[in-house]
Amino acid sequence: MTPDFITATAFNLGMNLLHAVLGLIAGVVGLRFVDSVLLKSLDFEEELKKGNIAVAIFASTMLLFIAVLLSFGLRG
Repeated sequence: MTPDFITATAFNLGMNLLHAVLGLIAGVVGLRFVDSVLLKSLDFEEELKKGNIAVAIFASTMLLFIAVLLSFGLRG
């Protein structure tokens, strides 16, 4: 393998890791925003402790939605 190939591979790996971390952070921030601002009467964490599966499905759907938006936004 040539040094150029290794450099390009390392760069692509770094960019993919950066996108993954940014996506995770944006997903958590987005879910917290929805929890605190849009749905003030519903506490996700408390409902999850009670075993409410509908809240878990809603939260995971929100995270998937944010991930799809970020995926298209970061690709340019």
